[in-house]
Amino acid sequence: MTATTPPRPPLPPFTRETAAQKVRLAEDAWNTRDPQRVALAYTVDTVWRNRAEFPVGRAQVQAFLERKWARELDYRLIKEAWAHDGHRIAVRFAYEWRDDAGNWFRSYGNENWEFDDLGYMHRRFASINDKPITEQERKFHWPQGRRPDDHPGLSELGL
Repeated sequence: MTATTPPRPPLPPFTRETAAQKVRLAEDAWNTRDPQRVALAYTVDTVWRNRAEFPVGRAQVQAFLERKWARELDYRLIKEAWAHDGHRIAVRFAYEWRDDAGNWFRSYGNENWEFDDLGYMHRRFASINDKPITEQERKFHWPQGRRPDDHPGLSELGL
């Protein structure tokens, strides 16, 4: 990053409150399903592990997200801060989506995040498992976009 790069608050070192804020901001961004917007939260040289893919840099992250949301339709995500320390946050999440054949899934996972001093994510390591569900088993029913503040989180949903 350059000296003119604006900070992305909240900034590390994280407290319980600022870690939760950072996680909710990430959830909100991912629920837009806008690859360009989401990629801007990462350092230009970000390093990822997402399942069996290892994107490096914003351009590869953006391309990854474009592919992801082209195949994961009606995507809705909930994230929850699990732990934090200094420049790192551990997150658990679940998201629901369907494929182009109409099959529904709930994907569960954990992420480890590491931020630079300006609040951009430099490292993201994700482990994810997919569970086929029926449409009747879905729990995430808000309109596409940001999860409403009154919608239950993962813990409240028993996930």
